[in-house]
Amino acid sequence: MSHLATHARVVSALVMREMSTRFGAKPGGYLWAFLDPVSHIAFLSVIFMAIAHMPPLGTSFPLFFATGYIGFQFYQALAGYLNSAVSGNKALLSYPSVAPIDTVAARYVLQIVTTTIVAIGVLGYIVLTLRHPVAIHLPPLLEAMAAASLIALGGGLANTVLFTMYPIYEKLFAIVTRPLFLVSGIFYLPDSLPGFAKDVILFNPLAHIVMQFRTGFYPQYRAVGYDGFYVWSVAAGFMFIGLLLFTTCRARLRDR
Repeated sequence: MSHLATHARVVSALVMREMSTRFGAKPGGYLWAFLDPVSHIAFLSVIFMAIAHMPPLGTSFPLFFATGYIGFQFYQALAGYLNSAVSGNKALLSYPSVAPIDTVAARYVLQIVTTTIVAIGVLGYIVLTLRHPVAIHLPPLLEAMAAASLIALGGGLANTVLFTMYPIYEKLFAIVTRPLFLVSGIFYLPDSLPGFAKDVILFNPLAHIVMQFRTGFYPQYRAVGYDGFYVWSVAAGFMFIGLLLFTTCRARLRDR
């Protein structure tokens, strides 16, 4: 218990340090966390409103794109932040009480809380401005958030090791994952695509996560092709590989 209490105190201190480093001491530092999704949602809404009269779901372009973008961000923002958890706190690892896993845990907690607050703020504002009420269902939202965060955590644990040991891998990873924004169903419905294109998109577990996230705001959306077992199998696989690599190489992470 004392060992866990020590780690809890270290993680809490690291969370406060990360908050100060990332957002600064002034409230304005937190605005960027909201401005990034708002700018993307506004841009997509303006572009597609000029092309189409109605969104693929419902009547609100901002709500449709917000559910896609924010659902995706529960993976993307967390994965990008976790990848540099150890390298960004290298100096702190000289202290015996700070373990490499503590830096990952601190960033995981901070990013989950940040993305959740942003989601509540942005989606809540959009829902309140609509002329018709929106029936929000929490279970699919929470499940999508959990699955996305576990895939990001597993990938982050693995990438922390691989980025440190193989610098070329970091560059290759950035190139390979760059199209994720386009193939995750953010601004379209994967189940509305023709056969082969649909199969390709649904190979991406993030597309399933975005589909499930949308069902929390659109009860009429059937999300044809969504496979919860596939999503959680990918999440479990990522966590297993990530924990295996991180545990095996934790001594190297501290020394490098």
